[in-house]
Amino acid sequence: MTGWKPANYPSVSPYLICENAETIIAFLERVFDGALVRRFDRPDGSLMHAEVRIDDSIVMIGGGAAGHQSAGPHIHVYVRDAQAVYDRAMQNGAQSVQTPTRKRDDDDFRGGFRDAAGTRWWVATQ
Repeated sequence: MTGWKPANYPSVSPYLICENAETIIAFLERVFDGALVRRFDRPDGSLMHAEVRIDDSIVMIGGGAAGHQSAGPHIHVYVRDAQAVYDRAMQNGAQSVQTPTRKRDDDDFRGGFRDAAGTRWWVATQ
């Protein structure tokens, strides 16, 4: 670990939000020889979050929750100071999606915002 992101992770990762997450994971494994490196399930057993390594990159996958808006691109970025980046985004016209927080002891400190084009940016510090 570098202190602010996991070791061997890129700073920027695409984040796919999809209802058919299991199918997407299998597709990435079969087509790109991807390897599932992390998975977190909801209490009902459905996928909440997964990460698939393809060569030197990570594709993050979120299982679409009922009623959760998933249209438009999502991009995950590991940064040295998630709060500072979130604050700068707010000062520059972004709309908050999630105030930075650490939901569990072993989780990243993460927040999200939407830019003027509708892209959701998730910034995190480990």
